[in-house]
Amino acid sequence: MPKNNRNGKAEIFSDGDLVKLRKALTNPKHRLLFDIARWTGERLGAIRQLAVDDVYDCHGNPRQFICFRAQTRKASRGHRITRECPVHPNLREILLAYKPPISGPLFPGPLGPMSFQGCDQVLRRALERASLDHKGYSSHSFRRTLITRLSEKGVDIKTIQVITGHRDLKVLLGYVEADPKRAQRAIALL
Repeated sequence: MPKNNRNGKAEIFSDGDLVKLRKALTNPKHRLLFDIARWTGERLGAIRQLAVDDVYDCHGNPRQFICFRAQTRKASRGHRITRECPVHPNLREILLAYKPPISGPLFPGPLGPMSFQGCDQVLRRALERASLDHKGYSSHSFRRTLITRLSEKGVDIKTIQVITGHRDLKVLLGYVEADPKRAQRAIALL
């Protein structure tokens, strides 16, 4: 059941809707925030707290891996772990075109990193401008979309677990959208 009035699971983005959303984001900082969410599947709470040196080297070049530091990530069973996520070639091109601050937060706000509420408001306004606000998308849609797409492409669950930083496979499996057509195709393989 898609999300409705902040209840239920976040909807999985279609490729077309991701294009519409990106076009509705006119601020390069906001566009990058959601591009990182799209290509890493990390939560906005951790992305908004990225430092420039978590993403770029001392020469301003994108790193091969984005480092999501433990203290910025959600705790699992009381423990936080640092996650290093490989940079997808599309994200690398986006990072190369972006002009980051010299140091400090990659997404600065008035008092440090951009607030989660600020990120959420930017997403809600962009969804409205793109006429997608009725579809059940939320900040968690990026994470569910990445995990579901990897699963659809045949990536094994243990590799997805490494990519996303999940400790509990049961929690990870909750992100994968079940597609009845995919089940039919799987049975047809027998």
